[in-house]
Amino acid sequence: MTSQDRLTAALSQNKEWAAQTAQQHPDLFPTLAAGQQPEILWIGCSDSRCPETTMLGLQPGDVFVHRNIANVLHAADLSSSAVIEYAVRHLRVRHVVICGHTSCGGVAAAMGNKQLGILDPWLMPLRQLREQHLVTLQSLSPEDAMLRLAELNVQEGLRLLKQKNVVLEAVEQRGLQLHGLIYDVGSGVLRPMDTDESEEAVKARLVAFKTE
Repeated sequence: MTSQDRLTAALSQNKEWAAQTAQQHPDLFPTLAAGQQPEILWIGCSDSRCPETTMLGLQPGDVFVHRNIANVLHAADLSSSAVIEYAVRHLRVRHVVICGHTSCGGVAAAMGNKQLGILDPWLMPLRQLREQHLVTLQSLSPEDAMLRLAELNVQEGLRLLKQKNVVLEAVEQRGLQLHGLIYDVGSGVLRPMDTDESEEAVKARLVAFKTE
C-alpha cells in the first residue's frame, strides 16, 4: 500500500470509526463538543509506535498531550511550557506523565556524536545526561545503555517539572501527581519508574527486564 493509499484508507476508516464510536458511546462527541476535561497530561515521544490514548485504552478527551523527539523537556522551550501551563492551571489535570520508551531513535542518536543538523541542539540535554552517566552506560550492553538513558531522560524531565511554579503550586494545593513511565514497544506494556533506585538495583532490573 502506498502512502497515499494508506491515507485514503485511513480517511475512509475515520467515518466508520466515528459512526461506531457514536453508537457505542452516544454522549461522547456531544460532550467533547462542549469542552474538554482531561485528567491526564501526557508528555511523550513523537514516535509513531507510542500512541498514548490507544495504549492506555482511553477515549478522545481523556488525555491532554505534548509529544516531541525523545520526550525531552527543555527548561526554555515555550511549546512544552505552554502545554504544561494550560493543562495544570486551566484544565486542572490530576496527573502529569512523562513517558519514554524502548528502541527510541532520539536516544540512539544522542548516544553517538554524529552531526544531525537541527536535531543537535534539541538532543543536547540527552547528550549531557549521557556524559554525566558515562561510566554506568559504558558498563552496560548497547541495548541496556539505551534503555537506561531513556530512563534518565524521564527522571530529568520530572526534575524540571518540579521546578515549575505552576506545577509546585498544584502539587501543594490540590495534590497534582507526577509520574515517570517507560513503554516497551516490543510488548505494549507500560512500566512505572522507581526514581529512587540505586545503580546496583538498576543493573539487576535491566537484566531481569531483558529476560522477561
